[in-house]
Amino acid sequence: MSEQQVQLGQQVPDFTLPSSSGEDISLSQFRGQKVIIYFYPKDSTPACTQQACDFRDSSSFFAAKGAAVIGISADDLKSHQKFAGKHSLPFPLLADTEKEVSRLFGVWQLKKMYGREFEGIVRSTFLIDEQGILVKEWRKVKVGGHVDEVLHAISET
Repeated sequence: MSEQQVQLGQQVPDFTLPSSSGEDISLSQFRGQKVIIYFYPKDSTPACTQQACDFRDSSSFFAAKGAAVIGISADDLKSHQKFAGKHSLPFPLLADTEKEVSRLFGVWQLKKMYGREFEGIVRSTFLIDEQGILVKEWRKVKVGGHVDEVLHAISET
């Protein structure tokens, strides 16, 4: 995978990652439908749990609009499976342990918390259309109300 970052209006390169469902999932499997990819920092943390549950609670609306939801973090499969099971998530969580896909989308960045610097995922969401083109992005997402913004955007595409 190249170090080139995806850009709005461009084709998103195919990628394959292991999923909480136990199988590898490729972006190309979703060709012909919209895809919402949301990157989040860590399983089982308060904001990430809220975000996952918000997407879960709206999953029927996304499905009605022909959109698949995929969550991605750098956590491993065991963590994803526990998190997805505990919260009955109806969509796959992909394990980007090598951070290749996170870098592709430009969400693996230097972060600061409590005066400490570290690398991690900056919470971000991307909307990919039926042809695999990146059509909308939300970077540095605040969890509250975010899923509603994504639903609104899907309704307009």
